[in-house]
Amino acid sequence: MNKEQLQKAIEEVRKNSTKRNFKQSFDLIINLKNLDLKKPEHQIELFIPLPNSKGKPVKICAFIGPELLEQAKNCNKYVVQDEFALKYAGQKKAIKKLAKEYDFFIAQANIMPAVAKTFGGVLGPRRKMPNPKAGCIVPPNANLKLLVERLQKTIRVSTKIEPVIKAIVGTEEMKDEQIIDNIMTIYNQIIHSLPEEENNIKNVLIKLTMSKPVKVEAKKE
Repeated sequence: MNKEQLQKAIEEVRKNSTKRNFKQSFDLIINLKNLDLKKPEHQIELFIPLPNSKGKPVKICAFIGPELLEQAKNCNKYVVQDEFALKYAGQKKAIKKLAKEYDFFIAQANIMPAVAKTFGGVLGPRRKMPNPKAGCIVPPNANLKLLVERLQKTIRVSTKIEPVIKAIVGTEEMKDEQIIDNIMTIYNQIIHSLPEEENNIKNVLIKLTMSKPVKVEAKKE
């Protein structure tokens, strides 16, 4: 798959889409093949920083202690302090609301045991626990601003449940070049993480939120 093939597919998606009264997202779908997801070596989980924004803000919740409180207040709309986190104990409904509202969760390392105990039962199955692979477990002297800026351009992809990658890669208001660069970044990281690389790719599709998917022609040269 190359940029020219992506450009052609994006143009077709735009041409055949109906104008909506909201900003539609560009969605990437990569169907995989010849994988046995019971084997750990066939499972991938990646947090991929993109070269461009996805076009929509990423909501981040921070579980932090007093050391990072002021930083967190300047970076996030929501902050859960150490002692406040403990007040969520047993409040499953409230935790479910948090899980639904936020895309990423950050935790200060020294209170991570309390976070796991209080929030793990809800965030864990939803794959939203603070993840060290994404840099979301931080020391008390962390620079939250830099982390939040990076997470705004980061996507999480996984093959642990089904052999397909789905990701928002931009919005219809973004330039084609930005969307293409985001897609190529994701595609290149995925193929290098698969056991047979491009031979594990069945097909690649692109669509807008409310449009039909368009297949990216990826004939080998």
